[in-house]
Amino acid sequence: MRVISGSARGTKLISLGSADIRPTLDRVKESFFNQVGPRLEGVSFLDLFAGSGSMGIEALSRGAEAVVFVEPNLEAQRIVLKNLEKCKMTGDRWVLLKCPALAALKTLQERDFDLVYVDPPFADDLYESTLLGLSSSKILGQDALVVVEHFHKTVLQKNYDKLEFYKDRRLGDSCLSFFRLAGCL
Repeated sequence: MRVISGSARGTKLISLGSADIRPTLDRVKESFFNQVGPRLEGVSFLDLFAGSGSMGIEALSRGAEAVVFVEPNLEAQRIVLKNLEKCKMTGDRWVLLKCPALAALKTLQERDFDLVYVDPPFADDLYESTLLGLSSSKILGQDALVVVEHFHKTVLQKNYDKLEFYKDRRLGDSCLSFFRLAGCL
């Protein structure tokens, strides 16, 4: 696992090596950033199930203005901090929230995010509650993009209240599903 592009390009990241926290594969990460890459300069990025921090670190490396990492697992939090240090990323552009995703959505009500990456543990069935929580929160900017990584056989709904599905991309056993606020398609 490595940083693919930007200021920290080529830096090898530490992963947890735990079956509970599965890192996003480089090809999934590369596909995601190829699709949203032009949108990164100056954006506010929310890495809602941060794990090792790979996605948020890639966003920072590619020019995101600010990243919020959300991770309740203590071991994973330590890995996120080590990876940020390894990439020489100072704390003025990122914040690590040490709580579950739904609690973080309540904490973040004063923020506006342009891009949200949702990658809960596949087996925990947190998709619906997380997407409904995001939809009812006030943290999504007008043109915000919410991208969900999930197992390709997991069927997501087309709408989660104000969030509407508009495309997906299958990458091996993983799938990226893209959502926007209703009326912004």
